[in-house]
Amino acid sequence: MNKPYSPACDNNRKPILSVIAPLLRNSRAVLEIGSGTGQHAAYFARELPHLIWQSSDVAGNLAGIRQWLREAQADNAPPPLNLDVSSEDWPAADVDAVFSANTCHIMHWPQVCRLFAGAARLLPSGGLLILYGPFTFNGEFTSDSNRRFDAMLRARDPGSGLRDFGALDKLASAGGMQFRREYAMPANNHILCWEK
Repeated sequence: MNKPYSPACDNNRKPILSVIAPLLRNSRAVLEIGSGTGQHAAYFARELPHLIWQSSDVAGNLAGIRQWLREAQADNAPPPLNLDVSSEDWPAADVDAVFSANTCHIMHWPQVCRLFAGAARLLPSGGLLILYGPFTFNGEFTSDSNRRFDAMLRARDPGSGLRDFGALDKLASAGGMQFRREYAMPANNHILCWEK
């Protein structure tokens, strides 16, 4: 099997790290939801050796993630968990932070709701939910490129598309999480952080 590769992961990993490293300074274990190729998991585990970086994804992506983790040889990166956010039965994970990159605009809205509900169940008081990707704010796109990206996503799959911060914040509030901060990122992306 050829190792999966995403150029976007290489492009955005350092900017993401610059934001999440301070946020996760006092964390001990992170669950990454939708680890995809596994590139982020391998990189962040090496760069954040003080915490456990627990990757996860649907079954079809686990082999590729394992390849990246084997190559990284990071002691703090256990094997990926089989986690489908659509399932009510999430695997047990003792974590104090949840991270997910470029997933909410791919997932259908019911899956996004389950991601927030699942994170709320897992996180202890003071735990963080950190999302990276393109979002809208007050129903407005932050750039023409994001508007075009959203149109492309919805043409390909009407259930996908950029999610609005206000709707996400309501999901977080319902799970006992309060919005902490938004970080503007390169290429019209953002990091959103909530605290349980």
